[in-house]
Amino acid sequence: MRGLKPGAAVAALIAFWGSGAAAACGAAPEACEVQDGRYHIVLPEASAVPVPVPVVMFLHGYGGSGAQVLKNKSLVEGVTQRGYALIAPEGRKRGGTGPQSWGFGPFDDGRDEGAFFAAVLADASARFGTSGAQTVLAGFSAGAFMVHYLACRDPEAFAAYAPVSGAFWRPQPEACAGPVRLLQVHGWRDEVVPLEGRPLGGGRWEQGDVFAGLELWRQANGCTSHAPDRAWREDGQLRRRWDCGPGAEIEMVLFDGGHALPGGWAGWVADWFEDEPAVR
Repeated sequence: MRGLKPGAAVAALIAFWGSGAAAACGAAPEACEVQDGRYHIVLPEASAVPVPVPVVMFLHGYGGSGAQVLKNKSLVEGVTQRGYALIAPEGRKRGGTGPQSWGFGPFDDGRDEGAFFAAVLADASARFGTSGAQTVLAGFSAGAFMVHYLACRDPEAFAAYAPVSGAFWRPQPEACAGPVRLLQVHGWRDEVVPLEGRPLGGGRWEQGDVFAGLELWRQANGCTSHAPDRAWREDGQLRRRWDCGPGAEIEMVLFDGGHALPGGWAGWVADWFEDEPAVR
C-alpha cells in the first residue's frame, strides 16, 4: 500500500481486513512466511486505525508458540482495541527438535533473531500497512529475555521494549547500547523467574537479577542517579520511573502475582508508549 494517499490507504485496509480477525497469508491461513521463520498477526478493526498501523510484537515463552499467543483473548483484544496490530512470531525448536524458544545470552545459537524480527516487520508493513517506526517489542518469560538482549544489542531496532517476567542471565552483558525506552513488568511472587534470579541446570545457567539489569539500563541511558524520578502506587501495582533524557526512559511495574502476564497489561503498555511516542 505504499504510495497510496491516506484516504485510499484506509479504504484498502478496510476492504482487505474485514472485521479485524487474524490475517491470512497465502497458502498458510494462520501464519505468514518470511526467511528463517513464520509469524502470526491480528489487525485492529479498520474503523479506528491510524495509517500506518502501530505494532506490538509479542514473543512467546519457552515451549510456547505464536499461535498460542493469539489464544490469549485478553492480550489480543487489549492490543487491537487500542489500534495496534499484534504480531506473534514463532520461535525455533532448541536443537532442532526441542521446545520452541529464542536465541539469547547463553542460548544464542541458530538464526539471527534480530534479522528475523526485522524481516517480520518489513513483511507485515508490505502486506498489511503496519508501521516500521511505531513499534514495541514485548515478550513473556523467555520472550522477555530475548527482548532484553535485543534491546541491549540494537536499541534502535524497535521504538520501545516491554519485557514481562524476564531479564538478563548471569553473567549479564558488561554494557548495553542506548538510549532505550523500557517498560519492565514483573510479578512480585514470581517463582519461575524470581526477581533476584536463580540457578538452573545444576548451576550450569543462572537467571539474572532484575534490579541488576535495571542498573545496566540506567548506565546505558546515561541516568545520573540510581534513585527513580518518581515512585508511586497505581491500581494495586508498585511503579518506579527513571526519565534520563529523550528516548531514555525506564519504568518498572511490580504486580501482586506470579509468573504470568497480568490482566490489563496491554492497556499499561499502550498508555506508557503513547505518553511519549518515540519514532526511530
